[in-house]
Amino acid sequence: MRAVRSLALLLGTALLLSVTGMVPATATAHRQVGGLRLIVVKHSLLGTHTWYQQMLDGHPVLGGYLVRHVTAKTGAVTVDDGRAAIRGRVASKAVVSKTRAIGSAIAAVARNAGAPARADGSATLAVQPGGRARLVWDVFALAKGQSWEALVDATSGRVLSARSAVLFGGGPVGQVFSPNPVVDQQDESLTDQNNREIPDLDPSYRIVPLTHLDGSGYLHGDFATVILNPNAQAFAPNGRFVYTRNHREFEQTMAYYDVTTAETYIQSLGFTDVNNEPQDLRPDGVWYDNSFYSPHDDKITLGRGGVDDAEDEEVTWHEYGHAIQDDQVPNFGKNNSAGSIGEGFGDYWAFTMSQSDSPDTATTPLACIADWDSTSYTSGTPHCLRRVDTDHTYADYGPRKDVHLNGEIWSAALHDINLALGRDETNTIVLESQFSFTPKISFKKAAQRTVDAARALYGESAAQTCIQKFTARDITGLV
Repeated sequence: MRAVRSLALLLGTALLLSVTGMVPATATAHRQVGGLRLIVVKHSLLGTHTWYQQMLDGHPVLGGYLVRHVTAKTGAVTVDDGRAAIRGRVASKAVVSKTRAIGSAIAAVARNAGAPARADGSATLAVQPGGRARLVWDVFALAKGQSWEALVDATSGRVLSARSAVLFGGGPVGQVFSPNPVVDQQDESLTDQNNREIPDLDPSYRIVPLTHLDGSGYLHGDFATVILNPNAQAFAPNGRFVYTRNHREFEQTMAYYDVTTAETYIQSLGFTDVNNEPQDLRPDGVWYDNSFYSPHDDKITLGRGGVDDAEDEEVTWHEYGHAIQDDQVPNFGKNNSAGSIGEGFGDYWAFTMSQSDSPDTATTPLACIADWDSTSYTSGTPHCLRRVDTDHTYADYGPRKDVHLNGEIWSAALHDINLALGRDETNTIVLESQFSFTPKISFKKAAQRTVDAARALYGESAAQTCIQKFTARDITGLV
């Protein structure tokens, strides 16, 4: 877990705040609204954003939050009140033991995952809000290399839910693909060939500097750290992390380099409080062809099915996009609209990071995401996981559609703004606006807050450009 969040939670145990005076009177209409506990204070270019967890009888209310935004220039205060309604009497103590709850949760996770499951040591009492609010055990378990969350009624012992909790990438030097063999050689016919070291890929290797390392000899640094079993981690006391792709250390080196590059770029834009931490990384962490970010333990896992995902910078950068948003907005992506925005931002972040070193050609369009990784599961060319230049608009949005498909609406809008305003200006606007997002934000509200950030940072012309591009994507009513 992040050090800053751990500190905030320690402080929060002594800072259980009364709602009185914090928010407008209309916000206190919920029954048993409870108190607030400080989670984290975030600092952006335009202000300060203070997040609180909704509490009841000393237990966190799942999904309940309140955030207070203070504009640095004027001192103006706005509040997003995400506290959940709690109706009915809620037990203050558990009848079901923690041990029993964990056992029931593991069994449910194993059934749903279709694979063995085990506890990861995390089981806490919480309040599930709503019309039938209740005290629950919030249990996290591991299955198929992923984090799963199960809720167990603390009175009856009944498992209420069990679902995946991941979001579906002179000094030390490393050898990497940058950006990747397909783009580098402009050759869509290249294939993985079961991770073998083949001469066809030799021209794509690059020796790059590895910065921000802690000097331990491992890939541990200020912005990224590989957390595999020590016996499996790359270790180079001489600072030369030079491996070929048939060695597991190659993917570790790439993942470290890609995340460090992304965070270094973010800080070059002036942001010092956007995921400014050693991001945990598990390259080749699961055997199958998928990668994901787990908010529960703030971890990026990169799969090794097909092309090892860490061999494609854009897969790592997409997952890092989730880590960025989760750092800026605690528990971001709690409904379909916010989850879709999250997937769209991840694709956009992969695109914009590639702008620095990838050509935009007919063979490998810059808008095509993960064109090396996707050679393993696509047949047509160019090979793309997804694109950020589709013609999708908000008219295509469906609350029950896959978030990756819905996400192409958001990524396309950001792509259009990027082409109009430029890379750095757009990314500064986007990162600043996300400090004001909420866990269940709508497309329209997210777009408006992007427009607001553009106006505050760069003036009316930039704001109008954002409005035009969002409107073209059928996200209307912006001012």
